[in-house]
Amino acid sequence: MAVLLITSRQTGRWVVPKGNLMLGKALYEAAAIEAEEEAGVRGTVSPISIGSFHYTKLLRGGGSVVAEVELFPLAVAEELPTWIEQHQRKRRWFTAPEAATAVDEVELGELIHRFGEGQGPRPVD
Repeated sequence: MAVLLITSRQTGRWVVPKGNLMLGKALYEAAAIEAEEEAGVRGTVSPISIGSFHYTKLLRGGGSVVAEVELFPLAVAEELPTWIEQHQRKRRWFTAPEAATAVDEVELGELIHRFGEGQGPRPVD
């Protein structure tokens, strides 16, 4: 299984596309929109989360907060040649084990590892 990671804008570390809540959109729909804007990919997104992880979000003012992210798998059907954040990020395909070790967030690595082993989406608690 291949996993697409992108670099964060501020630190350049490998991350998954993520974003904020969008008015009138379900979480999984917002995830698909963020994947297109940040990674330049389109496809079919699962409405079932594979889990959540926490990360430290750096704020513009210099502070930070711990944020929780729900992760929704997207079966990529199209990689766009141009996209909104293409000059701010790199994108790269990894095997699931490579992606699990490439990310800094332990919880995210565990989610990728489990998903790569075929444990797939699980119902949200």
